Amino acid sequence: MSLKYERSVLKNMTLDEAKNLQFRLLDEVTKEFKNNEFFHIGDVGLHPEYHRPLMTARVEKVLARTFGAEACALVRGSGTGAIRNILSMLLEAGDQCIVHSAPMYTTTKETFRLLGLKQNHVDFNDHDALVETLENDKVSKVFYVQHSRQQPDDTYDLKEIISLVKERRPDLPVVVDDNYCAMKMKQIGSQMGADFSTFSGFKLLGPEGIGVIIGRKDTIELLHGRNYSGGGQVQGFEAHELLRSLAFAPVMIAIQNEQVQELCHRLNNGEVQGIKEAYITNSQSKNVIVEFEHPIAQEVIKLASEFGAATYPVGAESRYELVPMVYRVSGSFLESRPDLKLHGARVNPMKSSASTVIRILHQVMEEISRR
Repeated sequence: MSLKYERSVLKNMTLDEAKNLQFRLLDEVTKEFKNNEFFHIGDVGLHPEYHRPLMTARVEKVLARTFGAEACALVRGSGTGAIRNILSMLLEAGDQCIVHSAPMYTTTKETFRLLGLKQNHVDFNDHDALVETLENDKVSKVFYVQHSRQQPDDTYDLKEIISLVKERRPDLPVVVDDNYCAMKMKQIGSQMGADFSTFSGFKLLGPEGIGVIIGRKDTIELLHGRNYSGGGQVQGFEAHELLRSLAFAPVMIAIQNEQVQELCHRLNNGEVQGIKEAYITNSQSKNVIVEFEHPIAQEVIKLASEFGAATYPVGAESRYELVPMVYRVSGSFLESRPDLKLHGARVNPMKSSASTVIRILHQVMEEISRR
């Protein structure tokens, strides 16, 4: 892999670690569901005891224990809904958060706008600047941090960031956006000491629209209380489907990570002509950024679809995304590197092999050379 952004790349679980997470999840399932109850797909509506579907509440218990947390809430709106819900529990309109001084994920930016939240920007890669902000900012009420990278040269260590906040400002709740990292990295933010982790079940092979919040029981119980609406619930059968899907996610993603690494290595060894450089980034999901020698990125993306690749995401690693993807570099990365619009493409093998991606890129580059 190129050294260009090596320090920015997050370390995924190994295949053995992924298997252990799968086994831990299923171990918790067996503790919660007895007498063939796991074959009961689930209920709907407001169960009198839980004020949400009983199956939903039980799946939440399984996920909380799997991640070693006090509580879990399943909410509408996928990862964005999870972030929006937990911030609305912790903040009022006009309140301020400490955030990273980097381009913010588009839907997160919209969440901050909708909730009327102010932002105090600090470079999370700059330890001294972060310490100064934590000591001097007496206004902010939440520390918000994204686990995956917001820009190519991010190098901050999430665990160190959380520890620093808890050391300097233990009164400040830490909310982690774990989208693209849950069930991929060894730990999510809440396992590193954050108050809350948020992520999308859809990005982990689950059904559409389910967000997951892991963290403190008091705030999550408040969230459940405020969400007293039958139509606002994640219904029991949806929660059950999510749990079934999550059982497959860690190992599948670990295999995908192996193929990402192999693809990057082979591209840098010159297996496809016309590529200047390839490097792995955590620009949303972990993938390979390919920089071309000439400004042909748009043409490459268009042609890739003709040879079997997907050229736009559904959920960036959802259950629908099996074939490799060749598509534009993420919006937040383009803000930092606008040159990549013409010279770069984001490539993810998804559930295919590095060899399949190499074959498609060969065909694309041969087609371009004939024009």
